[in-house]
Amino acid sequence: MPSATPTADAPAADSAWPRVAQQEQEGRQWTVATGRWTALGMSSLPAWQALSKSLATAPPADDRAWDLRPIEQLDHIGAQLLWEHWRHEWPATLEMEAQHKAVLDQVAQYTVATPDEPPKTLADRIRTFSHNGPRAMVVARDFIGLIGQLAIDVGTLIRAPHRAPWRDFSGHLYQFGATALHITALVGLLIGVVLAYLISQQLRNYGAEAFVVNILGLSLVRELGPVLAAVLIAGRSGSAITAQIGVMRVTEELDAMRVMGIPHGFRLVMPRVLALAIAMPLISLWTSMAALLGGMLAADAALDISPAYFLSALPRAVPIANLWLAMAKSAVFGILIALIGCYFGMKVKPNTESLGRGTTSSVVTSITAVILVDALFAVLFKGIGFRG
Repeated sequence: MPSATPTADAPAADSAWPRVAQQEQEGRQWTVATGRWTALGMSSLPAWQALSKSLATAPPADDRAWDLRPIEQLDHIGAQLLWEHWRHEWPATLEMEAQHKAVLDQVAQYTVATPDEPPKTLADRIRTFSHNGPRAMVVARDFIGLIGQLAIDVGTLIRAPHRAPWRDFSGHLYQFGATALHITALVGLLIGVVLAYLISQQLRNYGAEAFVVNILGLSLVRELGPVLAAVLIAGRSGSAITAQIGVMRVTEELDAMRVMGIPHGFRLVMPRVLALAIAMPLISLWTSMAALLGGMLAADAALDISPAYFLSALPRAVPIANLWLAMAKSAVFGILIALIGCYFGMKVKPNTESLGRGTTSSVVTSITAVILVDALFAVLFKGIGFRG
């Protein structure tokens, strides 16, 4: 009957599986190999699992003897497996048939170890640098071209404002600005609470609790607020810009726009750059306010500094120039994040792997650029915003 055939063939198939077993003969331990050591015999998953399990308990080529005479068939795949298990050394005692020995001799003769990678010479390092140099120049050229095209598009907008994509601009302004208020406020509030508690632990030792307003105000308004907001927007909106334009590349919408004569810079890049340039200072101010609120509440709980005193001392501790400086560099952060997101979106190739790689590169590059520009602002304007 049909149902009996697989059951009857199963024991025969199991007996043909390659495996090894430990046996004691004449007071000596032998490792005996049986079955068909061929590519076909090891092709099924149960056979390979059984062979791997038995080989895991078998010793390599050492004093223990190996008996290969019970093997029914042996090809180069099975011989290579045995040779690798023996770690490219013959066992001390080996019993096998002549035809099996010929296969093993050939495998042992032509098996070589993987060569080690030679260390890089000075010429190799110079060659690698010379390959990366033109690539960096190409990136710089394309990015400068993107900035130049943005300047031309802004000039076109000033000359003919009725041609501007105002609907796209308002949509991006809402997406980048209004929808980011929740997460930036939450993160800013928690950062303010953490900073206030950490600062209070140190100021209490010196009886200088009142200076928590100065430290929190300057650090949050001048540095942490804009940088924290920029990092959040880079991870949130910068990746979204790259993904949106990258998907348009994958679906060939960019090619369709080029065929219809719709400029990419005027319709895709400029609205996003202007939207982030306007939204970023407002988000930075919002994040700094949330962080100051968290710091004020934590100072009231940890140092008994009332909110009334905190609010009255804040304008004296933080000159208004710090706020203008923070909003100015936040606008620069927004322009950089939008330009970097658009650049990597335009460079996406029409496949999903390139889309994921471009999105990751966009976020990392944006955050790095934000930190570098913030350090540049700190050096250039180190004398602004401090009372003498």
